[in-house]
Amino acid sequence: MLRRRRVAAALAVGALGVAGAGTAATAPAPPDWPRRPLRLVVVYPPGGVSDGMARALAEPLSHALGVPVLVDNRAGAGGSVGLGLLARAPADGHTLAFSAISPLTLQPLVGRVPYDPLRAFAPVAGVMHTPVLVVGTPAFAGRGFDALIAQARAAPGTLRWATSGVATIGHLVLAQVRAASGVDIVHVPYHGGGPQLTDALGGQFEALSTNVAAQQLQYIADGRLQALAVGAPRRIDALPEVPTLAELGYPEANRDSLFGLFAPADTPAAVVARINQEVDRLLRQDDTLRRRLREAHNLPAGGSAEDFAREIAADRRRNRALVAARPAAFD
Repeated sequence: MLRRRRVAAALAVGALGVAGAGTAATAPAPPDWPRRPLRLVVVYPPGGVSDGMARALAEPLSHALGVPVLVDNRAGAGGSVGLGLLARAPADGHTLAFSAISPLTLQPLVGRVPYDPLRAFAPVAGVMHTPVLVVGTPAFAGRGFDALIAQARAAPGTLRWATSGVATIGHLVLAQVRAASGVDIVHVPYHGGGPQLTDALGGQFEALSTNVAAQQLQYIADGRLQALAVGAPRRIDALPEVPTLAELGYPEANRDSLFGLFAPADTPAAVVARINQEVDRLLRQDDTLRRRLREAHNLPAGGSAEDFAREIAADRRRNRALVAARPAAFD
């Protein structure tokens, strides 16, 4: 009931007005910036696909800005721990965070977060779109997504589905599958994709939703995991035989993840613009970064800070409608 009241309160908030949206400038960054290395808070644990891509971006960004960009992993609570740290950091352009947008667009709608999602951050740059992959583990003896749902329906409350955390995109996928199918599936939230994948190989649960990455694809190729479905606009080239969730009859669950860079609110607009310009250029021109994205089956995002802010606002509106229609799905 407490969770329901929090959901209702969050849904009463107006459209997302992320701090800094629409303030990007073309003026050069202050001449004394950057004065020292930049801290890049990665809101996920080491070893996962998100951590790997953040590090792949940090290296060329260091060269572009002329100072080291130091990765600082601060995982927990689906990304809200790291973003809470960013919200408290000085707005001087020397602290950024790499995160999916769900800690701004979904988590505040279903629970408490240690920041104001509307005012605490300045969106800097969209970095990548990542398909979601639903896989079966050694604990699941069936074949295919329909068999997974049939097993859950035959024995309610026994099939376990892991995600990288509460109110993450993987949790949203699970919530929409549960709501649309009417089956009772147990949610097993983790603190990131790396630990989740380790336990998946050990059969600690029957299914998981995760971001597509080379490591997961290798485990599928080796027969250690079974690909059941993807969340993407269309089937992905690496798994052409695996249907999308929309094809399987779950269009609201057919979601991918958008990741990007954020700064504290009130970071100088010229600094935000400079970082955005460098990230956008790297996503278009840096062959090594583009290869790493391609190998991980991620699509580069790019665009202006305003573009990124608009995508965040649109995702929040969509999630607000989903949560309002089915609040119990996120309990």
